[in-house]
Amino acid sequence: MTQDEVTSATPLLVPAAGTPSVIETEETFKLALIDLAKGSGPFAVDAERASGYKYSARAYLIQIKRNGGGLHLIDPIQFGPGHQLFLELNDLLNTDEVILHASTQDLPCLRELGINPKLLFDTELGGRIAGLPRVGLGPLLEAHLGVLLAKEHSAVDWSVRPLPLDWLNYAALDVELLIELRNIIAQLLLDAKKLPWAEAEFAAILAAPPNPPKVDPWRRTSGMHKIRKRNQLAIIRALWNVRNQIAESLDVSPGKLLNDSAIVELAIYPPTNKREFDKVLRPIGLRPRWKENLEIWLAAIATAVALPENDYPEMRAAGDSMPPTKIWKERFPEKYAPFTHARAAVEMRASELNIPVENLISPEVIRKLVWKLSSDVTKDALDLGARPWQVAEIADLLSAALLEREPLAIPEAADQAPEPE
Repeated sequence: MTQDEVTSATPLLVPAAGTPSVIETEETFKLALIDLAKGSGPFAVDAERASGYKYSARAYLIQIKRNGGGLHLIDPIQFGPGHQLFLELNDLLNTDEVILHASTQDLPCLRELGINPKLLFDTELGGRIAGLPRVGLGPLLEAHLGVLLAKEHSAVDWSVRPLPLDWLNYAALDVELLIELRNIIAQLLLDAKKLPWAEAEFAAILAAPPNPPKVDPWRRTSGMHKIRKRNQLAIIRALWNVRNQIAESLDVSPGKLLNDSAIVELAIYPPTNKREFDKVLRPIGLRPRWKENLEIWLAAIATAVALPENDYPEMRAAGDSMPPTKIWKERFPEKYAPFTHARAAVEMRASELNIPVENLISPEVIRKLVWKLSSDVTKDALDLGARPWQVAEIADLLSAALLEREPLAIPEAADQAPEPE
């Protein structure tokens, strides 16, 4: 998009029919269901959560629009999960397609309420598969509908009540043109002969089981690369676990209590009293709220320090069956050589198809196929969750790559691409 095209885009300030009042009573919810049932075609849906403020990922506002059925804002906190009206809403939504942008973010909180779409169109994922360069909702609306969507309230605390009018206006605009955007992206996919691919991905999202509980979630603490000793890991584990317990009980984001940077510093330089605690954290910006649970943090650290060495966590999680690819070159050259060819082949095919490589095939699938030195790429890739259309595009490429015994020369940065969490 040129600069002239950017400046000529029209700011989208309010919905065409105005910003509706929030639905907070059963009576107004029932009226909304009647209005939506009078409409036709798919439903544009969005949800607002209080990420960064609350421990839970619940929805604090639901936005729905349908052609001929109006635009509605529902306060789910007034009704709660599994309310009969949410079940009726779910039945209505499942009479047609549900449009979401970045659906994997909103589906969990919608499902918690009892909303389980059966037919999905994800405008963000559809844009990726279509090969569009920018797939945020704002850039897509700007590029394809010529409107500017303000995002100044994207990170506010949606648990606040009452919700300010300008926040509600912002939320309503997220679904105002979502149906029109869906139609444009669907046409782009159809023209590129990629619509069946996108539909397969949308169906796979809906069919995916809930993520299993993470093993040792404390290992995902940001800054773990600084940790070199098992006793330091013990402190991180203790602080993370007690922080999580407090955060859950208070329904507050764990980072509000003590952020990851602080946990790592406390593990490296474990304090024994308030003065040492302040000294350790002052260089990274000691925050007053971190000291609200000072005695709990110090007790957790002391307990971890007192553990016998046999009770320290291992440096790598016990479930890590596949080593990170950054050590394959030196320790597993028989895997590293085909891996370089596999990655290069898939990246080239993704470029030819004008699709992000991670949407053509999950990098994790590639790693697992190479580590296994698969003799049946098609079967194994399908078993790992790849879709048939993906396997059709990459099976022959990966089968050939697995026969390679001399590695490709690849840049250092690419050679050490991040592993999945």
